[in-house]
Amino acid sequence: MAEDNGGAGAGAGQGATDAMRDAADQARTSFSDHVMDPARRAGEAMRASGQKVADGSATIGLKIIEQAEQNSRQAFDAMREAARAKDLGDVLRIQGDYLREQGQRSMNQAREMGELIMQFGREAVSPLRPGGDGKTD
Repeated sequence: MAEDNGGAGAGAGQGATDAMRDAADQARTSFSDHVMDPARRAGEAMRASGQKVADGSATIGLKIIEQAEQNSRQAFDAMREAARAKDLGDVLRIQGDYLREQGQRSMNQAREMGELIMQFGREAVSPLRPGGDGKTD
């Protein structure tokens, strides 16, 4: 009889061990599903967002250089034209035309830069929004 009790006790102990192992596996799976996977996805979204910010910054920097080059070209063109002017009236007309065109160009360039910055801002935060990565949960 003592052997029967010992055998039953060992079987019960194995069942408890299996139950604890199952509970631990469920806890690991739940932790992974609810903590680790969202943290991993958040990290990936932050990396994607950072890359988009870097790409946008490079594009904006190139656009600023392009605009500065255009402004310099226009200024030198106006100076050449003023140097060829026949009289003071021509110089004043050339200067007035240049200032008017430069003002319009500056407004257009500022609007263009604002649009680029807003576009890059939206693109940079889109991976951080739920569903912003194009994946479905």
